[in-house]
Amino acid sequence: MVTTINDDMFTADVIQDPYRYYGRIRDEDPVHWNELYELWVITRHDDLVWLTRNHEQFSSDVFLNDPRPAYPAIYESDTELYDFVRNYQGKQFIQYDRPEHLEMRKVVHTYFSPKSMEEWRPLVKSAVADLLDAAEARGDGVDLMRDLAIPLPVLVIAEMMGVPEEERPHIRMLAEKLLNIGRGEPDRMRPLTEGMQGMLDYVNPLVDERMDNPKDDFISVLAGGEKAGVFTREQVLVNTGLLLLAGHETTINLICNGTTAFMNNRDQWDLLKADPQGLMVRATEEALRYDSPVKSIQRIASEDVEMRGKQIKKDDRIRWFISSANRDPNKFENPNTMDITRWPNPHVAFGSGVHHCLGATIARVEGQEIFSALAERYPNLELKNSQTEYQSSITFRSVKELPVSLG
Repeated sequence: MVTTINDDMFTADVIQDPYRYYGRIRDEDPVHWNELYELWVITRHDDLVWLTRNHEQFSSDVFLNDPRPAYPAIYESDTELYDFVRNYQGKQFIQYDRPEHLEMRKVVHTYFSPKSMEEWRPLVKSAVADLLDAAEARGDGVDLMRDLAIPLPVLVIAEMMGVPEEERPHIRMLAEKLLNIGRGEPDRMRPLTEGMQGMLDYVNPLVDERMDNPKDDFISVLAGGEKAGVFTREQVLVNTGLLLLAGHETTINLICNGTTAFMNNRDQWDLLKADPQGLMVRATEEALRYDSPVKSIQRIASEDVEMRGKQIKKDDRIRWFISSANRDPNKFENPNTMDITRWPNPHVAFGSGVHHCLGATIARVEGQEIFSALAERYPNLELKNSQTEYQSSITFRSVKELPVSLG
């Protein structure tokens, strides 16, 4: 029998431990109508995979096709800012459906091929060592989020964008503003729009330059898409911002959540320490499954659909929860146990289907090099705080800080 489920997904206990909350929904009401936020909550692994592969029925165009107000609520005075956000987000290629999505993805896919992303490994390896050296040298204590998780992906993305070294602090500042996209605070629209407008202003002259003088970077790839008529200029600018946001937040979370998981599962840390190079691939996959960087993704129904006896109506909002699907006992043995020898590991941390994350390979490279470096350099690594605090977000699983003792 289904008991009452509290539909407020932003309470402190749900933010702190989403696994208990969404696990209960998965067990009791896997296709759950959330009355408070007027959306369907999908929590089972097979349902999530089915939804992603039926993209004709579940549209990605959630920002421009959904006239409903932001949730959680924002200040009424920020309504115009939300309209700006909807228009900006709606121009990202991941928000389009086929055939437009396919044409746009073709433009950027070659840049993000697994082979080309693997070529970034030496840079990542070197950057991890340099950042850890610098953190140790300061001598004021190490916060893995501040000293490694935040600067590393910005460094890699800045290289991909062709941003000069002296301008990278500006890019990092914009990235931090963009992180407000998945938060729950009522005043989140102002810093978010500042970050979005800042990216538009910064990238536009770079695109002009690449149109005339293409380089081997991501902005040149998008500029080529504009020349070919696949992207408009606004879409080029917005999709550069997408690279900064998607490649920044998710990698921060992979590093911080994975490290936290290892510290709270010392047997797995001991296992990794015994063979960092041999186990770094499976360790990263299990970190992605066990405490995924992304908690949920939204879609909107393109037509009426029946699912597990529930009637999903056209234009209904849907959120599938990766953090629940990756702990589904119908898919994973001992799902609540961290096990870095788990194989195969069919987690959905990067989504599934035609919208599978293009940045999956570079995220994996960064995770592998970080976890192996930490295991080799700091065998006695420990968390300084007994309780990890998380950002109030329905989209991302994000810690607020991660101070550590190097031992």
